[in-house]
Amino acid sequence: MPNIKSTIKRMRQNEKIRLRNRAARSVVRNRIKKLIRTLKAGQIAEAESLFPRVCSALDSAASSRLWHPNTASRKKSRLSKLILKTKQAANG
Repeated sequence: MPNIKSTIKRMRQNEKIRLRNRAARSVVRNRIKKLIRTLKAGQIAEAESLFPRVCSALDSAASSRLWHPNTASRKKSRLSKLILKTKQAANG
């Protein structure tokens, strides 16, 4: 345990930030999982309505540097491809 006041304060701040980041990452991961579950269940219309919320969560994670912006873009791209692929498989 540090003895310096500024270091003690920095540890408190880091813990708060860590918990906030952990919660935000969890929200993003849960939204992605929900989208994938909906697609696997064959509910394409609901998945399409969830997709903007997932993109928004990914964008906010990228802007706050929880995730690298390229990672967020890659995930959005792959999810949109998955939606299109599932839609095409259902139609024909």
